[in-house]
Amino acid sequence: MKKYDRLIFVSKGDTVAGPMAEAILQSKYLLDELQVASRGLIVLFPEPINPKAEAVLVSNGLTMKDHMSDPLVQEDFDDRTLMITFTEETREMLLGTFAPEREDLVRVLNQYVGVTTELKNPYGGSLADYGQCYKELETMINRLVVQLNEEELLC
Repeated sequence: MKKYDRLIFVSKGDTVAGPMAEAILQSKYLLDELQVASRGLIVLFPEPINPKAEAVLVSNGLTMKDHMSDPLVQEDFDDRTLMITFTEETREMLLGTFAPEREDLVRVLNQYVGVTTELKNPYGGSLADYGQCYKELETMINRLVVQLNEEELLC
């Protein structure tokens, strides 16, 4: 039996790292089907993906051009959904606001895959900063794919 049915990348605004991570993970091979999405903790109204983030995705053969930011809601939580944040601060905000009892299902990406440094937010930076963010995300998501596939084999 598979461990998770859904994985949600959670960031503050759902316009940069979340949609980039969603696109990268959707392009990878997982042993079992997994619904992948991204959500934001602070989404006052729908916004498209950041243009620099989209440019970097396109330069890597991916796109999220139709993505609109979406707020995280209580209905997103269940026993078969893994929530992944990009910083400990966002994880703590998420747990404090939505699910203090769900610590086991809310993880920080770098910690979950055994990387020592958190993802640096490129917001407001140069296109090169967004490119660096993509590279770091891709590295961590490659490790995430291995970990998710191993967890599926152990279930």
